[in-house]
Amino acid sequence: MEVMWFIPSHGDGRYLGTEIGGREADYSYFKQIAQAVDMLGFTGVLIPTGRTCEDPWMLAASLIPVTERLKYLVAVRPGLMSPSVSARMAATLDRISNGRLLVNVVAGGNPEELKGDGIFLQHDERYEAADEFFTVWKSLLAGKAVDFNGEHIKVEGGKLLLPPVQEPYPPIYFGGSSTAGQAVAAKHSDVYLTWGETPEQVEKKIKEVSRLAELEGRKVRFGIRLHVIVRETENEAWAAADNLIKYLDDEKISAAQSAFAKMDSVGQQRMVELRGRGRDALEISPNLWAGIGLVRGGAGTALVGDPVQVSERMKEYAALGIDTFILSGYPHLEEAYRTAELLFPLLPLKNKPHKVNRPTGVIVANSFFPEKVSQSF
Repeated sequence: MEVMWFIPSHGDGRYLGTEIGGREADYSYFKQIAQAVDMLGFTGVLIPTGRTCEDPWMLAASLIPVTERLKYLVAVRPGLMSPSVSARMAATLDRISNGRLLVNVVAGGNPEELKGDGIFLQHDERYEAADEFFTVWKSLLAGKAVDFNGEHIKVEGGKLLLPPVQEPYPPIYFGGSSTAGQAVAAKHSDVYLTWGETPEQVEKKIKEVSRLAELEGRKVRFGIRLHVIVRETENEAWAAADNLIKYLDDEKISAAQSAFAKMDSVGQQRMVELRGRGRDALEISPNLWAGIGLVRGGAGTALVGDPVQVSERMKEYAALGIDTFILSGYPHLEEAYRTAELLFPLLPLKNKPHKVNRPTGVIVANSFFPEKVSQSF
């Protein structure tokens, strides 16, 4: 099991839908989070993309020299640039980070935002373009000369002179809940990502993408994007969940839902359907809570509970085939520590926390450090 975290480059705070408890999302704060999760043992961070976010490529490049092992899951958006330029950017970032780049494919889900960026393709056309894009992109990074004449992309004499560190190219993470998205993911992705749907829904996705990948002669790994609210007791965890949305009123929720309705992302539609029963029925599966999706676009569900409950839910997803968990929590700095301290000891992790031979805990009476004890929940 591999666990990653999230850089909140579109804002952070203690509550949703209000400036109360809000936190300035600046470089100093991003650096704090990146350095914390690097030390705590998260293997990587997802950096979001879109017009509400800082540019993920610039931000990742700025965080590389202040971290040691942390990998950066950075968005490639077919249609915003040519595959040749994108391949050079990916190779450069992979080289200067010594192989710490991961690539997150984002085909887009908000037609209004896409038009603002000059993309006027319909939903399935965007995945057709993504297919062509990554056919060229992967070939270039693998050291091949490329001539390509597609419906959306044309390249003559394409070549990449400076290769990436990771061979044949940095790993590709690909979401997409639609039929078109799953087909392209099966063809190109190394890791298929889903937002945090119920285990039954996730299992269906895994089976379908696995089937499609097999038709392509490939195997695909699977990951899931979730928020997490873990506390020492179950009651504390659910109280924290309720507290997170205490400033949301019906007007704010309605405005958010109206914005989501304009999106053509099937994944976003599925998130909306999960919370369709209203704010009084937000636990949609044991310990899976849809409250965050009342106003947050994209991943809208959280695992809520004590450490044993949350770790068991994660293991249930792992038994279905999920090996990568991309987690987050509000506020992201504090919740990174809480997640590592409470959950990591209970999980079969690939992650290796950065161990330093020094005492831990608060010194007692200025004389001695506390004894090591095993926590029980």
